[in-house]
Amino acid sequence: MNIILLGPPGAGKGTQAQRLIDSQGMVQLSTGDMLRAAVKAGTEIGLKAKAVMDAGDLVSDEIVIGVVSERLEQPDVQASSGVIFDGFPRTSAQAEALDGLLAEKGMTLDAVIEMQVPDELLVGRIEKRAAETGGTRADDNAATLKKRLATYHKDTAPLVEYYRGTGKLRTVNGDQPMDDVTAAILDALAVSA
Repeated sequence: MNIILLGPPGAGKGTQAQRLIDSQGMVQLSTGDMLRAAVKAGTEIGLKAKAVMDAGDLVSDEIVIGVVSERLEQPDVQASSGVIFDGFPRTSAQAEALDGLLAEKGMTLDAVIEMQVPDELLVGRIEKRAAETGGTRADDNAATLKKRLATYHKDTAPLVEYYRGTGKLRTVNGDQPMDDVTAAILDALAVSA
């Protein structure tokens, strides 16, 4: 089963991805982690990404798709029960590119889980996470979150309509206890823990 976790920053996507990894044997594909790994490994696509990142620019969709394509070929992904796309796609153009990539590889996207959490609650979550972790994440502050939320609503939220149109969108209330969110996701995917 291949899924996308979609939701604003602080919605709990990382936490829920880890729970799916543990209970379902899936592999999380985080584009940030994949880009860093490709750069470190010195792959052709990693070298392209490094040049762009070193210049302080955003990595192009073409490079991101290349990194995702390389990652889908890795043995752990091949041996898994499916993948969780986390942080990708972020735009409709990336969603269309992902559809094409999966089709090329004989794979399908089974579901898109939208984790809904009101913006005002996210600020409290981020501040709590920053306090618990000692601010280890540079983006764990209200000002950065507000900027990231604006970007999310502008660029990523339109994916909700894109995936609703494909019939793959499943919405869960992300503003409930973690175990309840996990149960709602598993129910939406029609699998058991």
